[in-house]
Amino acid sequence: MARDGKTAQRESAGQEALSRQPVPRPDGDGPLPISDDPMSYTYTTDLAAIRAVVHRYALQAGLTEARAIDLTLAVSEVAANTVKHAKSPGSLKIWYDAKEIVCQIHDEGIITDPLAGRRQPSLDALGGHGLWIVNQVCDQVEIQSDETGTTVRLHMNLPAADPDHRPGS
Repeated sequence: MARDGKTAQRESAGQEALSRQPVPRPDGDGPLPISDDPMSYTYTTDLAAIRAVVHRYALQAGLTEARAIDLTLAVSEVAANTVKHAKSPGSLKIWYDAKEIVCQIHDEGIITDPLAGRRQPSLDALGGHGLWIVNQVCDQVEIQSDETGTTVRLHMNLPAADPDHRPGS
């Protein structure tokens, strides 16, 4: 997958993602915990390996091809923000259970706008489109940003758990 040791933590990440079993979710409506062993990657500039892993893992989790592409796009947008703005490596963790798949991206950058990605940017705006798109394609987006950095969690419901899901959509 990775072209060199600087772009991803693991060479065989795609194969590991395909063999990973779902992480059970505890009963209740609380936030989804990070599993004991989520898939974890570090990236610096080359996002192709991250996109490939997310796409394969999304399909393995049970997303349709179209939804897997949406999740891949969302992760790519957030990871590209790391490369452009954070000036530090980013980390990606992926896990899923019977209801949803979650991708968590963390970097050392700080987002100062509490509504980043929640307001539709004007068509002539120079920025802000990426997080807006992320909020449009994911079922839930959580952003936490403080002096320790920014963590973005992207949630997508799996088809069996999504009451609005229609086959082929």
